[in-house]
Amino acid sequence: MQEYAGRDGDTVKLLRECDAGIKMGVDSIDDVVDRVEDANFKKLLQQCKLKHQELGMEVGQLLGLHEDDGKNPNPMAKSMSRIKTGAKMLADNSDATIADLMTDGCNMGVKSLSRYFNQYKSADEKSRDICERLVNLELQLTNDIRKYL
Repeated sequence: MQEYAGRDGDTVKLLRECDAGIKMGVDSIDDVVDRVEDANFKKLLQQCKLKHQELGMEVGQLLGLHEDDGKNPNPMAKSMSRIKTGAKMLADNSDATIADLMTDGCNMGVKSLSRYFNQYKSADEKSRDICERLVNLELQLTNDIRKYL
C-alpha cells in the first residue's frame, strides 16, 4: 500500500473506506439472505447486494488507477457482526430479526462513511460521488426494509 499526499491521498483514503464498507455490506447480506422467508424482502436484499457489487467495481477501477489494492473490512468488526448475527438468529430466526440486524448495519455504515466523507474533504468528485451513492444505498435499504421490523 502506498501513502499519498494531498488530494490524491484523500481520494485513495475515501475509496479504501468505501471499498471496506461495500465488502462488509455484501458479506452481511450473504450472512442472512438465505434465511429470509418473505420473497420481497429477499429480493430487496439481493438487489442491494448487486448495487453494492456494482459500486465495488467502480471503486476497484478507481483504486487501480492509483495502484492501490483497496481495503478489507476490519477483521474484528467482521467477527463481531457475525457473532451478533448468529446470536440474534438463534434467539429469533425471523425476518424481523434480519431486518433489525440489517438496519443496524446500514446505520453503522452510514455513520462511518459520513465521517470519512467529511474527513477526506480533498477527495476528488468521483470518489465523493461514490461515497454519497453508497450512503444513499444504505439509507434506501433501511427505508425499504422498515416494514419487516
